[in-house]
Amino acid sequence: MFFMTHLAKRLTVPVTMDFMSVSSYGDDTKTSGIVKIVKDLDQPLEGKEVLIIEDIVDSGRTLAYLLGLLRDRKPASLRLCSLLEKPSRREVDVNIDYLGFEIPNKFVVGCGMDYKQLYRNLPYVGAVELEG
Repeated sequence: MFFMTHLAKRLTVPVTMDFMSVSSYGDDTKTSGIVKIVKDLDQPLEGKEVLIIEDIVDSGRTLAYLLGLLRDRKPASLRLCSLLEKPSRREVDVNIDYLGFEIPNKFVVGCGMDYKQLYRNLPYVGAVELEG
């Protein structure tokens, strides 16, 4: 949501926005591999130009699942924009059409990203160093 808000301020064409909450992390720093749709879209996608705005692409599993799910809803086009990506963690190939930054394999928070629901509100992206 944070990245999308910043990006939307710079769009010059009429847009509608909808939100989908998808998780595979829970309270851990590693993906569980199980994709959970916490909140689905409210609007149909059929025939629409769709741009998925993502904060980070890590293993690619969640996005691969999501892209397949959304393609089945028959949008006119489906593109992906991500603020961050960790190519060293990629397990599933996902094409990012628009990318902000490539980062090393660190667990990051801020700008909407969290650790156990904390630190989303940080106005910057920072790495979490966990003990143990």
